[in-house]
Amino acid sequence: MSQEVRVRFAPSPTGVLHIGGVRTALYNYLFAKKNNGKFLLRIEDTDQSRFVPGAEQYIKDSLAWCGITPDEGPDQGGDFGPYTQSQRKDLYKQYVDQLLEQGKAYYAFDTPEELDEMRETLKAAKAHSLNYNSISRNTMKNSLTLSEEEVRAKLDAGDPYVIRVKVPAKEDIRLQDMVRGWVNVHTSTMDDKVLMKSDGMPTYHLANVVDDHLMKITHVIRGEEWLPSAPLHVLLYQYLGWEDEVPEFAHLPLLLKPDGNGKLSKRDAEKHGFPIFPLAWQGEGEDAELKGFREEGYLADAFVNFLAFLGWNPGTEEEIFSLSQLIETFTIERINKSGAKFDIQKAIWFNQQYIRATSPALLGQSLIEQVKSEGMTCDENKATAIASLLQERIDFVPELWSKGQYFFAMPTEYDQKVVRKKWKETAQAVLPQLADQLHETSVTGAEEIQAIFEKVLEANDTKAGMVLQILRVAVTGEAGGPDLMKIMEVLGTKEVAERIKSAVSTFATMTSDS
Repeated sequence: MSQEVRVRFAPSPTGVLHIGGVRTALYNYLFAKKNNGKFLLRIEDTDQSRFVPGAEQYIKDSLAWCGITPDEGPDQGGDFGPYTQSQRKDLYKQYVDQLLEQGKAYYAFDTPEELDEMRETLKAAKAHSLNYNSISRNTMKNSLTLSEEEVRAKLDAGDPYVIRVKVPAKEDIRLQDMVRGWVNVHTSTMDDKVLMKSDGMPTYHLANVVDDHLMKITHVIRGEEWLPSAPLHVLLYQYLGWEDEVPEFAHLPLLLKPDGNGKLSKRDAEKHGFPIFPLAWQGEGEDAELKGFREEGYLADAFVNFLAFLGWNPGTEEEIFSLSQLIETFTIERINKSGAKFDIQKAIWFNQQYIRATSPALLGQSLIEQVKSEGMTCDENKATAIASLLQERIDFVPELWSKGQYFFAMPTEYDQKVVRKKWKETAQAVLPQLADQLHETSVTGAEEIQAIFEKVLEANDTKAGMVLQILRVAVTGEAGGPDLMKIMEVLGTKEVAERIKSAVSTFATMTSDS
């Protein structure tokens, strides 16, 4: 590509950034980096009535967590700022004035009640369209039906108005979509969208086109829900004299419910108990508390890898890709046309793979933070050893703590099924002897502890299978887990001896009535 590739992610801070929005940002970022281009973040906050405090920072924090770093944006700056639309308000008026002067836009003074009445009239007449369009506008209160004097009087009086685009009556608008091929729309199916409100704030349609042009955006990669708006945006490029600079479009497939029936929603996430937002959110009303992938224990790299495969594939059997590998491999051509089913089990699988590939030392750092939040301490060596033992057995990072609490405190509960089944004469003889041996020894390694265990077994003429599980329950409270000798190494022989002695006393009580 001879021209520098420039793409943008342009979210509205009207709520929490959905996983679909993060995927759009990711695909834009991958495309830009693959083509040595620029990735812009633009905050589209023209809808002030729906502005949610904290939403803009949430967007930035979400992208940062994913490693999606803008080249230009509100925080990064750049040659085409400001990158927040509300700060660009004065830019849009000249383009609206141009459209008005050329007769390609018009003032509309209709009240909400008059608009409702129009739709009801059209509905009663069984009209093909209920839109404010090339036919219905001729019956409404606008600068196409009013005299210049009437229009001026209304403007001078401060009457509320909007400025609408004047869509031609009988034309075809064609555009080539990089995902879907040629799209052809007849203007009879389009309506005269509002471009600007009387408060001087542009709507998405105008601001989006003007900003994309002024920021030299070459490719618009966005969700499928914007495909119906694309013909209008192409028309605006033509109206403003930029027909040779229309960007290439790519409309991404929808994210679907797990069963594939319909668009993935917050309600689906709540129903099935999985997150669909990158980070947790504390807000008000219906969005008071939302789960986040990060807080649920997903690693950022695993989340990004999972997200990339929701609607795209590399054309091979390979599934594990770092961000740099995704950049190298990504192409628009391999984006699916059909919607992508959201599969939380696949997300968990990706997380498992990344946890197992992470160094125990790094996982240990996360464990140290978890232990600290519980009001306890843990040194790096112990945390690394615990992480090494547990990382093959966990799906999420927080499970280092939840599944490894026995490393930090003597069990208060024991697996009753195992105790009742295994607390027999042999175990009753072996465990106290093992506790005594461990208490007196100075060994520290798992192999040395294993040797002591085997020595006690030999003295009692028994095999490990007779007592190993009840020994595990005595030390950890649980029936299963990582290598028991390595657990005992982490705990230390003195601690293990104390645990066995305490458990022996408790086991006797637990089985006294059987």
